[in-house]
Amino acid sequence: MKAWNPNIRVQRYVFDLGEESRRLTEGRTDVGALVAFTGLCRDEDGALAALELEHYSGMAEEEIGRIAGEAAERWPLLGLTIIHRMGRIRPGEPIVLVLTASEHREAAFEAASFLMDYLKTRAPFWKLEERPDGHDWVAAKESDDDAAARWAKP
Repeated sequence: MKAWNPNIRVQRYVFDLGEESRRLTEGRTDVGALVAFTGLCRDEDGALAALELEHYSGMAEEEIGRIAGEAAERWPLLGLTIIHRMGRIRPGEPIVLVLTASEHREAAFEAASFLMDYLKTRAPFWKLEERPDGHDWVAAKESDDDAAARWAKP
C-alpha cells in the first residue's frame, strides 16, 4: 500500500509528538512500525540565541509533497506526517517532525532517513542565525548533500 495522502504542514507553533503519532496510528491495526524523528534547535555551545526560519509559502509545501511522494514510491508506507516549523525558534525547541508508518520497521526507518536527508537539501527554507554578535544566514552544508546523495537511484 502506498502513502496516499501524507499530512504535510508548515507552521509557526510547536507540534506535539504524541498527538501527531496518535493521529497517524489511531484505529489502525495494519501498522507494525512507527518511526519518529524530531529535529531540535541547538544552542551551538551557547552561541545561538535563536533561528529565524523563512520559507516561500506554497512552494515549500509543494516541494515537501514531492519529497513525500518519492518516499511513498520507494517504501511501502502506510502513513506519513511531515511538519516543518517556520518563524523564530529558540534552542531546545523542535524544528521538524517526520513520522513514517509501515508494516515493518526497515521501511519506516529508511523512509524517515531519506525524508530528512532530502528535507535538509531540497525543502526551500532559509535559516538566519541570531547570535549575540549579530545575524548570519546559514549556508548549505556539503555533509547534507553527501547524505542525500546516498539515495540517488543508479
